[in-house]
Amino acid sequence: MENFEPAVNPPDLIDDPNDTKPSDWVDVPKIPDPEAAKPDDWDEDAPREIPDEDVEKPEDWLDDEPELIPDPDATKPDDWDDEEDGDWVAPTIPNPKCLAASGCGEWTRPLKKNPAYKGKWTAPLIDNPEYKGIWKPARIANPNYFRDDSPSKFEKMAGIGFELWTMQNNILFDNIYIGHSEKDAAKFAKETWGVKYPVEKSLEDAEKPKISDDVLDGSWKEDPVKFVTQLVTRFFDLLKLDPVLAFKAMPGTGGGLVVGIFTAAALLGGLVSLVLAPVLRPRRSSLIVDKTKSCSQERETNSNTCNKERRACGKG
Repeated sequence: MENFEPAVNPPDLIDDPNDTKPSDWVDVPKIPDPEAAKPDDWDEDAPREIPDEDVEKPEDWLDDEPELIPDPDATKPDDWDDEEDGDWVAPTIPNPKCLAASGCGEWTRPLKKNPAYKGKWTAPLIDNPEYKGIWKPARIANPNYFRDDSPSKFEKMAGIGFELWTMQNNILFDNIYIGHSEKDAAKFAKETWGVKYPVEKSLEDAEKPKISDDVLDGSWKEDPVKFVTQLVTRFFDLLKLDPVLAFKAMPGTGGGLVVGIFTAAALLGGLVSLVLAPVLRPRRSSLIVDKTKSCSQERETNSNTCNKERRACGKG
């Protein structure tokens, strides 16, 4: 019972809420050594890094070459307006000469750690002779102390609440059992839930709308249109009451209607696209030209035939 937080039983002793730490109480365990002094050779101004004197400038280092140069292939855009956009400057690219050499521009020695660097001097810490330890308030008897050796024995409960996060409605809880025995829990469920559930299930089934044989008048063979109309009407009546129940009770009718709606929408979309599509008319100019050429060729042929006949008659 002490492993709970807070514990089942409160502590018998608590901190005195009226007790305060004395003003002269010292709770600092370490202090700087007052007798310590900074060494004479301690240089607080020494830098952390210094140039490496052992490194020499490479022979192929190009001091006069810039690391970046204007891109020779760049051109000013045609829509560039110097008055609105300012003077156009070509973008820069890495200098190819620098890439082939060790480097370009002003050469500086690389840095290395300064062996003489010590940083800011501070006195070493020693034990505080006036240290008294961590202050704690005095302990007093807990005025609200009690002892409960059987916390599992509850008084009669009026109700139990459940906090659930679910997207499904109509969830009910009844006949709550609190205990350690699965056998007793099963017996309790049989005596309570097992008695009420068949009755509740029968009442629930009786309230659900059902499809009986007398709902449909006739058959598919006798009158297909009337048969389908009755099915659709019955499905929509169920749909108004409970959409889920309608699809469960008449899955074929519901699925057929869904497929039919999508098919009709697709056909309507295709019809609209055909109506709105541009009409392509044949080019009459080429046809007229072809007819003109054929007529001209025919007249020329007839003329040649007449001339031949006339020459033949003259010779005769």
